[in-house]
Amino acid sequence: MNRASVESVAAALRAADSVSIISHVRPDPDTIGSALGLGLALSGLGKRVHCSYSGPEALPGPLQQLPGVDLLVDTAELPDADVIVAVDAATAGRLGELEPLFAEAQTSVCIDHHVSNPGFADLDLIDSEADCTASIVLMVLDALDAELTADIATCLYAGLVTDTGSFKWARPASFGVAARLLEAGVDGNAWSRRLLDSHPYSWLQMVSKVLADSVLDTEAVQGRGLVYATVDGEMMAGMNWDESESVIDIVRTAREAEVAAVFKEVAADRWAVSLRSKTDVDVTPVAQALGGGGHMRAAGYSDSGTSAEVVGRLLAVLREMG
Repeated sequence: MNRASVESVAAALRAADSVSIISHVRPDPDTIGSALGLGLALSGLGKRVHCSYSGPEALPGPLQQLPGVDLLVDTAELPDADVIVAVDAATAGRLGELEPLFAEAQTSVCIDHHVSNPGFADLDLIDSEADCTASIVLMVLDALDAELTADIATCLYAGLVTDTGSFKWARPASFGVAARLLEAGVDGNAWSRRLLDSHPYSWLQMVSKVLADSVLDTEAVQGRGLVYATVDGEMMAGMNWDESESVIDIVRTAREAEVAAVFKEVAADRWAVSLRSKTDVDVTPVAQALGGGGHMRAAGYSDSGTSAEVVGRLLAVLREMG
């Protein structure tokens, strides 16, 4: 890993005339908010900026309302740039079809907060103590002496409020970041509601089915308990893919289980799996054993097969790890 300081990343961006910023596949508010916030700041400093992400999924509805979405271009339209920045991607593979472009960059930068990130750029600015990538981007903007406008702050707030679960598991530093962003002009009430508390009615019906079929195993994880649920493609019919992302936050509330898992079918027999723990169980090694990564209490991975097969593989890894 080529560990980089905030100042060295700022210096590389300051010296560039053009910058491309890449979010990870199936983009969430932290990766898009970080990209757009950084992009708006660099545009304000006179840089030519483009943002993009790989995959067929449309940007989730609330994120389409973020300032700076006009910086987003299709992957095929992403031009050559002096510096390419990956934001909130724990591995190069999370960049999807843009991974080769990132690897061939004149100067590549990775800004991320995942403890499992091995480093894959020329400059790796990785802070696993940060609650979100957006807060690291804010440090870069400070080093650039960029103005923190209301639009930039709104983008960064999207990453902060979602990755902290509306501050339920935020570290103390995140409250200071939140205060700065709100003072810069973010409408915190509106954006918290838009990002966390707004779903179509069909989501309620989907959640009811998912919870009805969920499984609680109080003997798993050395008796600490596991609860898991499956969201298949049929349940998601007529909804945007991102509506399944919040299910884990409901499933994890089962007090009998230290660990929660949700299996989300993203295409026929292709699954994205979310893992969460409540206190001292580290789910990162579990995700890494299955090809993914993340944080101690929040990790994930991808798998393929029938629902029974993907569930079986997770249960087998948990048994092996004791």
